[in-house]
Amino acid sequence: MNKIIECVPNFSEGRDLEKVERIVNAFRAKENIKLLDYSNDKDHNRMVVTVIGEPEAIKNAIIEAVGIAVKEIDLTKHEGQHPRMGAVDVVPFIPIKGVSVEEADALAKEVGKTFAEKYQLPVFLYEKSASAEHRQNLAAIRKGEFEGLVEKMKLPEWKPDFGPGERHPTAGAVVVGARMPLIAFNVNLHTNRMEIADKIAKKVRFIGGGLRFCKAMGVELKVQNLVHVSMNLTDYTKTAIYQAVEMIRFEAQRYGVAIAGCELIGLVPLQAVVDTASYYLGLEDFSMKQILESHLME
Repeated sequence: MNKIIECVPNFSEGRDLEKVERIVNAFRAKENIKLLDYSNDKDHNRMVVTVIGEPEAIKNAIIEAVGIAVKEIDLTKHEGQHPRMGAVDVVPFIPIKGVSVEEADALAKEVGKTFAEKYQLPVFLYEKSASAEHRQNLAAIRKGEFEGLVEKMKLPEWKPDFGPGERHPTAGAVVVGARMPLIAFNVNLHTNRMEIADKIAKKVRFIGGGLRFCKAMGVELKVQNLVHVSMNLTDYTKTAIYQAVEMIRFEAQRYGVAIAGCELIGLVPLQAVVDTASYYLGLEDFSMKQILESHLME
């Protein structure tokens, strides 16, 4: 494949495995597309899918998957720890090989327009595709979630970029756009006190004065009787995984809480792993050239 683009759609279903499989099947056994990973979480009630492929093949697969999700997921009956505004909550397109950000942006807009026309979904563009500065941040668009969309969409500044001016009755709205790679990463804490996770998340995320390229929130894990800090690292070259982990460890000490473990959601760039390994092992002048597998990929 001369042109490779990555798509990481987030679906608001993490408990009904039959629904999960029906959605994921849209990405299986398709020409010029590869399903790399999918993970569902019962506490979040959410699934994240990672696929790569040629732009046209990715476009066709994601349109099919969204159609299944709109039919299968009813947000009026949905509960989960993760914020959500749509059955298909967000669909990012990430340039990988032979694809520019501008091309990813054009694809995102084409797909978003199709969602609106084919499924009557309100579509908001974000990140590199945003039509206004206040729409660049996913959290700002999603604020109020599914339940708040009816009133929010009455405001002129929150008119969707494509589609109807009203919330889809069961599927809400969808956010679509081009962006650079991010790392979805969770740090579990040895406590079930939600207020501690919230306080730590506020200190770690950029909007609270924390790490520049970090978005964070506290999440309750009822099944494990724990809480964790759920993060999106939007530029791992400037805010590394180890920086986020160590800041959480530092903030947790004031509450007498230790880190119980970490969790990676989806895929991660190799360089991010190398940077983290170098930090914790204290390696000097370590580089990708010292990774055996990196030479096999040349």
